[in-house]
Amino acid sequence: MKKRLLALLLCVSCTLAFAACGSAAGTGESTDVQSAESGQSADVGQTGEGTVYKIGICNYVDDASLNQIVENIEAQLAALESEYNVTFEISYDNCNADANVLSQIVANFVADEVDLMIGVATPVAMTMQAATEGTDIPVVFAAVSDPLSTGLVESLENPGSNVTGTSDALDTEAILNLMLLADPDLETVGLLYDVGQDASTTAIAEAKAFFEAKGITVVEKTGTSVDEVALAAQALADAGVEAVFTPTDNTIMEAEYSIYEIFAEAGIPHYCGADSFALNGAFLGYGVDYANLGVETANMAADILVNGKDPATYAVETFDNGTATINTEICEAIGFDYSEIEALFAPYCTKVQSIETAESF
Repeated sequence: MKKRLLALLLCVSCTLAFAACGSAAGTGESTDVQSAESGQSADVGQTGEGTVYKIGICNYVDDASLNQIVENIEAQLAALESEYNVTFEISYDNCNADANVLSQIVANFVADEVDLMIGVATPVAMTMQAATEGTDIPVVFAAVSDPLSTGLVESLENPGSNVTGTSDALDTEAILNLMLLADPDLETVGLLYDVGQDASTTAIAEAKAFFEAKGITVVEKTGTSVDEVALAAQALADAGVEAVFTPTDNTIMEAEYSIYEIFAEAGIPHYCGADSFALNGAFLGYGVDYANLGVETANMAADILVNGKDPATYAVETFDNGTATINTEICEAIGFDYSEIEALFAPYCTKVQSIETAESF
């Protein structure tokens, strides 16, 4: 009888020991990190060794700017692993601007029970927002030009839900003023964009109002594919526009490498809302540092996962839109002197930098 009692006690003791060991395992949980449900922030100095956080990253399209963002998100998360003593297990995918593929990618993230999603560009962020409604999965967006008008957040200071992130909002008036500095006698301007891109809506409306106030004629052309954009670009050249403006529009960005020669041969400067446009052949790209935007996106994701920051009160990160990137080859092709343009633009920009045409950074 004593032997049976002793055996029973040993069995119970082992069972409790295994249960204690098992409590430290599992995605996004640790004995040293309090769960998100408790509402408490993790103690960074005692972050749980071996804690794994699953992150689903989806990119909207394969282009220089967005790829640069993803590369810097992944690099920064890798750097933060040692700082926080955790592992960020990343699942990455690219929907290539296909809405059906995008929906499936996000559904897969939900099914895989990721701890956080990162959506690169507005359509991805909006799909993630819809898919995570009613769940406790936080979403961090990257390079969303207008998170307010798209309904992703209630305000930049207090997003109000499970969604926050980084914005590449364009200072439209600033880039259009550069256009007038280069050509004070400008009479006709082309607007080239995709009507389906939410990132273009506000900037195009601002551009129309800007040129209308100055009595400058506007010619609008749109496209939703590379072929359509090429036809639109040729139509603008045939219409005799003296300059073309495109905001941070991913469709035009994807097509830029196919259309830049149309504008260069016609002597038309193409002013755009990101440095990657200039890399792919536009005369000028103006806007944020996308490498830094990627780093800050990763920092926000880690802060939410490891430190328990609440996306609802985590302010959207915005950046100084003051860097002008000029393509020196196109500058020469359309008859501008780079040194003169640089000196002309410098007082109105945080930085003026040069670049040559290439497909990627």
